[in-house]
Amino acid sequence: MDTNDGGTASPEPEPQVIGLTGGIGSGKSTVAKFIEEMGYPVYYSDIRAKEIVNDNPELKQQIIGLLGPSAYDSDSRYNRKIVAGKVFENDALLQGLNSLIHPAVRKDFEQWIAQQHNSFIFKETALLFELGLDKECAQTILVTAEDNIRMKRVMDRDGKTYREIEAIMDKQLPEKDKLKLADYIINNNDGLDELEAETRTVLEQLELS
Repeated sequence: MDTNDGGTASPEPEPQVIGLTGGIGSGKSTVAKFIEEMGYPVYYSDIRAKEIVNDNPELKQQIIGLLGPSAYDSDSRYNRKIVAGKVFENDALLQGLNSLIHPAVRKDFEQWIAQQHNSFIFKETALLFELGLDKECAQTILVTAEDNIRMKRVMDRDGKTYREIEAIMDKQLPEKDKLKLADYIINNNDGLDELEAETRTVLEQLELS
């Protein structure tokens, strides 16, 4: 172990946070799994957010204060369908909800990152650019695919209608804007083998940068 002149251990260098994002149906979660399989830690922001709204008592009370008791069901579980109905057409409520959830997720991420020892760690989140989280990342990766391909994937996966998916897409930053903001692009218009190969290429480029 390297030590400094005082004989104490040198601190480990801070890992670089790589933001990983993509619109609904883009395949960002699949890319995240590939990245994990290649040996890199991945923090799944959207999954953790779904867990934190149930596990954090203080956050629960804040959400109830904003949206009312129907935000949680009789078993005190987050009522996603009710909440979505309240905030989807109300930008003020949506912003209020985000302002409660995202600081809690950020704190959870900071606790997670303190336990990691890789030179690169990845933060997967759907709203990386929309929430300005890209400013907290050393580099960003966008997973993208043609709109018609994304639509079909979500229809097959979730059983949503075209209009429902279109409404979700309309809430996200346009793809052309994300393409301008991202440092690396992974195209997911083909099969899994091609997607894995593109992911590996981007990781190799990151290691060399």
